Amino acid sequence: MFQLALPGDLEVEGPTGFEFEGAKVSDILSSFLLYIFPIAGLILFFMLIAGGFGLLTSAGNPEKTKAAQGKIVSAIVGFIIIFAAYWFVQILQTILGFKILG
Repeated sequence: MFQLALPGDLEVEGPTGFEFEGAKVSDILSSFLLYIFPIAGLILFFMLIAGGFGLLTSAGNPEKTKAAQGKIVSAIVGFIIIFAAYWFVQILQTILGFKILG
């Protein structure tokens, strides 16, 4: 049995980590995908904030403005990729007949 325990000595009721004994590949993917999509969303949010802040503080400097616009465009492209990946996983769930997320 392999168990990846969460850091800290928290006393909580129920499971406190990922248990992989006898688990299917779909169960392992489900446990990781539940964390990957929200983390990717947070990274997207902070990239948009950083790009907007860079655009506001560029003071008309063309190089800084272009760099900030590049961050914003990259964040939007990242959003499209995250959105497409999420719906791809949803379609796979429907076609294959098992739950991947949740």
